[in-house]
Amino acid sequence: MEALFNVIPLLLITFAVYAAIVLLRRSRQVSDAWSRGITTQARCVRSYTTTSGGRDSTVRTTLHHVYEFTTRDGRVVRFDEEGGPSTTVEGDIVTVHYLPERPERATAKAPAHGKLAASTCGAMLFLAVFIGFAVFIMIAWNSDGSMP
Repeated sequence: MEALFNVIPLLLITFAVYAAIVLLRRSRQVSDAWSRGITTQARCVRSYTTTSGGRDSTVRTTLHHVYEFTTRDGRVVRFDEEGGPSTTVEGDIVTVHYLPERPERATAKAPAHGKLAASTCGAMLFLAVFIGFAVFIMIAWNSDGSMP
């Protein structure tokens, strides 16, 4: 039983660290595309929604768009991006930002460095608190064998 109170928090910490790495990597990719990338026109070829949750939890709906564009060297690239504007529909032309060496990591989001930094910092703060709580549980359980 004692191992359970060490293993579960360690798994939660591992999950939170992985989520932080993914979050920071995508944030850096978007920021690089905005600041160092080039722009081109892309067509929205599909939009769809995904849902998660249900039963006892809140249902969350996420809007996705699939964009297609041609790079300067003639390659046709198609990418999926979530969280775009609901006013973009199939057939619309949008501006995308991408790095020439990684066009599949393009973004159709308009440059907003402050908004990106704020959302990244907020998510990182949440993950830090989450990790701190897991560490607290481990310390509290191992201090005298009882939960507070």
